[in-house]
Amino acid sequence: MSIDMATLALMGAVQALLMAIVLWTSTGSYAGVARASLRLRAGALVLEATAWVLLGLRGHVGDWLSILVANAVMLVSYAMTVHALRLLLGAPSRQRVVAMASVAGWLAIAWFAWVTPDFQVRVLCASLVILLDLGLLIAPLCDSLRRGGSAAKRVLLATLSIAVAMVLWRNAEPLLSSRPAAGLLAPTPINVIYMMFSAVQPLFTSIGFLLLYNETMQAELKSLARIDPLTGVNNRLALIEAAERALEVAMVDGRPLGALMLDADHFKTVNDRFGHSGGDKVLLSLVAHIQRVLGRHDVLGRIGGEEFVVLSPGSGVQQTRALGERIRAAVENMPLTIDGHALAMTVSVGVAGAAPGESDVAALLQRADAALYAAKRAGRNRVMATEDIVPTDTPTPA
Repeated sequence: MSIDMATLALMGAVQALLMAIVLWTSTGSYAGVARASLRLRAGALVLEATAWVLLGLRGHVGDWLSILVANAVMLVSYAMTVHALRLLLGAPSRQRVVAMASVAGWLAIAWFAWVTPDFQVRVLCASLVILLDLGLLIAPLCDSLRRGGSAAKRVLLATLSIAVAMVLWRNAEPLLSSRPAAGLLAPTPINVIYMMFSAVQPLFTSIGFLLLYNETMQAELKSLARIDPLTGVNNRLALIEAAERALEVAMVDGRPLGALMLDADHFKTVNDRFGHSGGDKVLLSLVAHIQRVLGRHDVLGRIGGEEFVVLSPGSGVQQTRALGERIRAAVENMPLTIDGHALAMTVSVGVAGAAPGESDVAALLQRADAALYAAKRAGRNRVMATEDIVPTDTPTPA
């Protein structure tokens, strides 16, 4: 049974158009990078459908439409897909490289279509640009091959890898068979397989994009649920999770874990004098100066109001005390101006260390909190550890 290649091309166009509609409508309730990415891919699918329609009409429309315009539209659709995927994954866009390759490839196609007609070279020129685009699509997906990698990335990686194999096979087949290359609409075995895969590729690629979009949105929602909206540091939930992980590591490795509880001194007067907007500026400056002092593995979180916690994995009480002193000095010396008024700010710091084998996060933070309030009672702008607390309820010797 003979296969009508033009019909396959039109089927590919319909498939691409349907998936464009699915992608576009799937992003209606969201915003941001993920939505922009899927809408770019939807636009690319519309262009891809246009290119397949023009190809399927070859012989019924002029060659300038079915060759020059169709190839131009197809190359633009690939360029948009590269930008869409790399945008979604947070990878460099490589737009300049893709644009230059697309223009050079299209000019070569035009030359070998009209000036020096050579079908095989024309196909090779288009294929080289497509292979470059496929390579740029595949590169940021390769980390999915690691254990626990993204399922969405693997779907896209598999689909795009097959696309690479199809392009290479189509270019190699005439050389291996010693037969001249046949036009894409000629029903040769490679052309039939190539066209059938191209007809379903939009479906699998779009499934991959939707899965990746869902993974991205889930990651963003998880991140938002763990980030303090004002300062951008960990919130209480994220901090507790980080402390639990740090205690688990400390138990296994036998390493210490230090905790600091920090509180901005007299912060209520700042809010009373400058309002909450002024208070927010103070907190942002406070966080910025604390972060400059922290080590690479230290974790900073806001647990409410003007109170912050720092976890310092691998640090004993004395090392953590020294870190607290560096933070205290950095805050005391930070230049701070609110509404044109110079403002001095200090912090009180409580220090606690995890006991060997300790797994109770609440107990650790409670000890740091007790040391913090001891520092407050002792006059503020100082660092105190749990060892420095003098019990107030000890009976007086007779």
